[in-house]
Amino acid sequence: MSDFEDILYTVEETYALITINRPERYNAFRAQTVDELIEAFTRAWGDRRVQTVILTGAGDKAFSSGGDVKQRAETGDYGPSEYGMFRVAALHKVIRDIPKPVIAAVNGVAVGGGHVLHVLCDFSIAAEHATFGQAGPRVGSFDAGYGTAFLARVVGEKRAREIWYFCKQLDAHKAESWGLVNEVVPADQLLDTAKERARELAEKSPTALKFLKQSFNADTDHQAGFTHLAMSALDLYTELPEGKEGAAAFAEKRAPEFAKHVIQH
Repeated sequence: MSDFEDILYTVEETYALITINRPERYNAFRAQTVDELIEAFTRAWGDRRVQTVILTGAGDKAFSSGGDVKQRAETGDYGPSEYGMFRVAALHKVIRDIPKPVIAAVNGVAVGGGHVLHVLCDFSIAAEHATFGQAGPRVGSFDAGYGTAFLARVVGEKRAREIWYFCKQLDAHKAESWGLVNEVVPADQLLDTAKERARELAEKSPTALKFLKQSFNADTDHQAGFTHLAMSALDLYTELPEGKEGAAAFAEKRAPEFAKHVIQH
């Protein structure tokens, strides 16, 4: 994959800057977007110039609103991809496995699968207007892998359940007080701050940082199994009437009627 359509990828100084470039969809990702993100992180992994990766979204409204629910409502899936798969679990894995720190520069809404992406990054820097949260139970989706288990490690069980069950968004300062982000800065300083942090990391030993990241990850690597199980369950769930109702209601801008579609056990 030599050219990108859904993302931007540049290497500056000692860091790679990856930008989800679908502002018209609040930087929601379709299957092609995920393929391109995996390719970009893989390039950064193998590029000896790159010591840090910065992940952000285009524009000032959204970091990422997660999986493209409108696409799912239109076609029943997340669109075509290079391998015929929606490889979100592989994207999660490469963000964790790349032996270089990953900084999320959260420039707006980080919700749903977009929220999971920033949680998986090593650091999160938020613009003052950024908001954080989950939307799965509201739109007929869920993440029972890293999106729940790892989130609970970050903010604690009670707060993780609150984020998921109620689907209420947190402002940047509340997210910082919960330990969900490392730093909050004015919007016009966001990328400059992320780049400065990347420069600071470039002064550190790459080998030491690699071992530190792998050590931090080792404690939660077993959660990858939950992620694979969860993605398989989600594939089945989105084909059920209840899952389809969530996507349809979102696309039609109406309240979903989940209860009448629940399969009783």
